[in-house]
Amino acid sequence: MIQRSVLLFLLFLSVSCILFAQESDRVSLLRDIEYLASDELEGRKPLTEGSRKAQEYIKTRFANLGLTSQFRDYSQFFDLKERRGEGGVVGKATNIIGFIPGEQSKKLIVITAHYDHLGTKEEEIFNGADDNASGTAGLLALAEYFSKNKPQTSILFAALDGEEMGLQGARALVRDFPFPLEDVLLNINLDMISRSEKNELYAAGTYHYPQLISSLDRASKEAEVTLRLGHDKPGTGADDWTNASDHAAFHEKGIPFVYFGVEDHKDYHKATDTYDRIDQVFYYNAVNLIVRCVKELDQSFSSMELLSLESPHAPSVQVNKP
Repeated sequence: MIQRSVLLFLLFLSVSCILFAQESDRVSLLRDIEYLASDELEGRKPLTEGSRKAQEYIKTRFANLGLTSQFRDYSQFFDLKERRGEGGVVGKATNIIGFIPGEQSKKLIVITAHYDHLGTKEEEIFNGADDNASGTAGLLALAEYFSKNKPQTSILFAALDGEEMGLQGARALVRDFPFPLEDVLLNINLDMISRSEKNELYAAGTYHYPQLISSLDRASKEAEVTLRLGHDKPGTGADDWTNASDHAAFHEKGIPFVYFGVEDHKDYHKATDTYDRIDQVFYYNAVNLIVRCVKELDQSFSSMELLSLESPHAPSVQVNKP
């Protein structure tokens, strides 16, 4: 009887610890997005005090997780130019870079999410909860997971600045990349992942790199969110997301990508894109699905299942996001 009681207690304790760990991850994820989308950060426009606060928050999270960096204080500075990267330099913007070495390979998966947004207009704060506090908090969740569960392939985490001004942070990262670009196996980009009335998360990029499909299919089985492939076929106008976010800077260099995002909603680029309008259940499940996808892709690279990801289609360089 005593032994049975002990076993039951240990089982209860084990289950409780697992549930507590899951809840802690969820709490951490929601805490991150809530702060990044708060009025205190005033929309995180580049070169503002709100942007600086976002940078410090991300750097502190990276440091607490034990991430290293190839840049001093996790900060890669670059010249921010006027809209679309044209015109004169308006100041020094900042990408925040963290790194986890792989257990087996020095080859790289680069995970990106832009933390900047539109700032304030006529005294309204454009908080950018979905666009893209959601992707930034998701990136932090991935960094937390892989800091505790070491990947086989090295992972570079990049919270990027200046996306809303023409993907400037992503292009600066590619231009001044701390490793040979040929070592980059894949870019995984997170941009708008926290709400979907259809409970759907899209993974764009498999039209260009169909070798990725089997890994994504395996990872999405029995997921709480439906993973859709698509939004990446040329000639479909705004439905083609190939150049819609920071992954375009990698695609232009022939580097494979997977872009996780949701379809546009009524609050896109409006002051109403606030924390209270995200779908917390969907968001948590979407991030868990992305974690599973990254794990599966990491394992596919380490097992040499994915040997070559050359695209059968020539990259396009036209950026179409407003």
